[in-house]
Amino acid sequence: MQISAQQLAELLIGIARAQAAIVQGVENEMTGFRSGRAVPALQNVAHMRDHPQPTLVDLPVRILLNTMGRVGPDAAAVVKDLERLCAGSTGQNLDFSAPPP
Repeated sequence: MQISAQQLAELLIGIARAQAAIVQGVENEMTGFRSGRAVPALQNVAHMRDHPQPTLVDLPVRILLNTMGRVGPDAAAVVKDLERLCAGSTGQNLDFSAPPP
């Protein structure tokens, strides 16, 4: 299967929106969950302090954190990060059928 960086970015943003909805649902039942438990745990997993630039592993968590913010993630910025992280795939489809080199 081949998927473009734009398509993958949109998929990751969609998944993050679903995850953010779950966090919001828990927040509605347990006030303080989001700021007291969810966001600190996500920031820890996203390695915000360790890696100023996201790694491929950190990117989905950072997209989720952006989704939970007021502005939300920028698809163009996600595409740029994906292209940087998948060096050599700029402007091409990302091929997930073959194992990584």
